[in-house]
Amino acid sequence: MRHSLKLCALILASLACTARPALAQQILRDAETEAFMADMSGPLVKAAGMEPKNVQVMVINDPEINAFVAGGQYVWVHSGLIAQADNVNQLQGVVAHELGHIEGGHVIRTDGIKEATSVTLLSLVLGAAAIAAGGAEAGMGIMGLGQQAAMTQYLAFSRAQESSADLAGARYLHTAGISGRGSLEFFKKLQNQEYRLAIPQDNSYGRTHPLSGERINVLREVYEVDPAWTRPVDPALEARFERIKAKLVGFVSEPAQTLIKYPESDQSLPAHYARAYAWHKSAYPQKALSEADALLATAPHDPYFLELKGQILLESGKPAEAIAPLREAVKLTNQPLISVLLSHALIATEDEANFAEAEQVLRMAVQRDRENPFAWYQLGVVYERRGDSPRAALATAERYEMIGQYPMALRSADAAMQGLKPGTVDYLRAQDIAMVSRAAIEQQRKKR
Repeated sequence: MRHSLKLCALILASLACTARPALAQQILRDAETEAFMADMSGPLVKAAGMEPKNVQVMVINDPEINAFVAGGQYVWVHSGLIAQADNVNQLQGVVAHELGHIEGGHVIRTDGIKEATSVTLLSLVLGAAAIAAGGAEAGMGIMGLGQQAAMTQYLAFSRAQESSADLAGARYLHTAGISGRGSLEFFKKLQNQEYRLAIPQDNSYGRTHPLSGERINVLREVYEVDPAWTRPVDPALEARFERIKAKLVGFVSEPAQTLIKYPESDQSLPAHYARAYAWHKSAYPQKALSEADALLATAPHDPYFLELKGQILLESGKPAEAIAPLREAVKLTNQPLISVLLSHALIATEDEANFAEAEQVLRMAVQRDRENPFAWYQLGVVYERRGDSPRAALATAERYEMIGQYPMALRSADAAMQGLKPGTVDYLRAQDIAMVSRAAIEQQRKKR
């Protein structure tokens, strides 16, 4: 993201989010956070019988305490949930639950919806028949009761899925040898929210989820007898969690709030991290750099501290000074997101001597991570600067296709094919983008 949790403006237009509308949400991409999420969830993913490289835990910029799955093997965690989690074990409990939804196929299953729809349709047919026979009030009553029955059936189905995911998550934690204590602690947080909202605690009827108290009672019996119940949290993993939590809070919160939560009297590593973002967002580059230097004093070759310093320098108008720390960070991690930041610094110097390195870094970055529109934008800039207009158009087509601007993607792909040699890899890729974009445009036209 920009400000080191490199914020990619990737809108989740296709996600069936259960919280607020997906268009209001943005993915927060950060090399350190993504590496942590992979390591934190890896044992749970294996316990669920899935391949870790195929499952991704991603962060969404949303203050609500929520997580969900919505197609594919992706777990989406709200930034608000991470900010409210007290330790990594609580986050693991949430992720285990969401993996239960993936294993259960709850994202793609429509049994409950189909059954609810059939009840509704039947009530409409019977109600219409009653109205036609002259019983208007009776007919409307049948329709109303039918819709109520349909909603009841769907809510019961949703609660059953949640309970199933709870038990599956408990199974994964047991198999991975991870304590369920954090899972119970987080459900207690949710229960406290329900108390504050004055939600009745005696009956979950009419809710999509079982009451947190009900879930705690069921899971306590499972977790407290598990051999891992008293197992402590991995201190190294917990330290990494505190780091990514602090940088996330620093990035998404108002600077004044961050400085209250992490005052200057707090000289801990997470506090330096959070304040670096707060000062950077407040346009105090020297204070931000002082915090980054304080971090580097504890670990001079930490790639993510180097990344932070490089980004502050770059976004403070000193791209040439940003190159050295970013170059070292790339060498240490080979992370594509940091590579894109390095290429940005190289291009921002406007020194032609840096463009060859920028191109090399970018080409390697998009090979490892194609889902970064800014990387494709920069690659287009590099190609255009050296006079390679067809490949600049191809990079532009990649970017527009990725963000769903299909008319522009089609136009750019067609322009690329005009200058590329037929049959080459780049030509075939432009052809693929053109085909996909044309089909998407036609589908949108039919919907309208």
